Amino acid sequence: MKRGKRYSDAEKLLEKGKVYEAKEAFKLIEKFPKAKFDETVELHVKLGVDSKHADQQVRGTVVLPNGTGKTLKVLVFAKGPKADEATQAGADFVGAEELIPKIEKENWFDYDVVVATPDMMGVVGRLGKVLGPKGLMPNPKSGTVTMDVAKAIAEIKSGKVEYRLDKTNIIHLGFGKVSFGAEKLLENYNTVMEAIIKAKPVAAKGQYIKTVAVTTTMGPSIYIDQK
Repeated sequence: MKRGKRYSDAEKLLEKGKVYEAKEAFKLIEKFPKAKFDETVELHVKLGVDSKHADQQVRGTVVLPNGTGKTLKVLVFAKGPKADEATQAGADFVGAEELIPKIEKENWFDYDVVVATPDMMGVVGRLGKVLGPKGLMPNPKSGTVTMDVAKAIAEIKSGKVEYRLDKTNIIHLGFGKVSFGAEKLLENYNTVMEAIIKAKPVAAKGQYIKTVAVTTTMGPSIYIDQK
């Protein structure tokens, strides 16, 4: 695959085969040639677990100390006082059954996170086939099925992110922007890594963290030492 000049110039800053300290990695990202937009900094963690087994799943949420650099739009499924609470808490969209045809027939996905009160999950469940593949289905484990909609909205807006294992046993996660600088990126990185380490399944045997890499949207991967 042919890479652009910016990618090649960034790659020249890296020593081939070297595994870096986290702080050093983020200092390097600061030196990468700048794109025309504020690139997301992504984390890719390969774990020594088998996602095919239910007792080896790794999934959870964490609030990043410096946010994600992106303002997320929140859709809340709620009725009555809980709908009012969601609106007051800053939800971008609030509704109930009337949203189903809009989502199903109009392909309406102008939101990043969906929150629902438990009593609305019967309604939201009908959207499983469209919300599920997009990773938008509310889930109690990620705190998006809750009666405390105000708290859920506040956390999402302040930088709450979900991490979860994919089929290849890798966690992929955006955790900041290049413009944050090395110190803020390091704080966010440490927060996410602590959460992933704490989430180690009891059934996981052998080496838990296999490889850790960070990259920018348009840049090369930097492998990080995880002792």
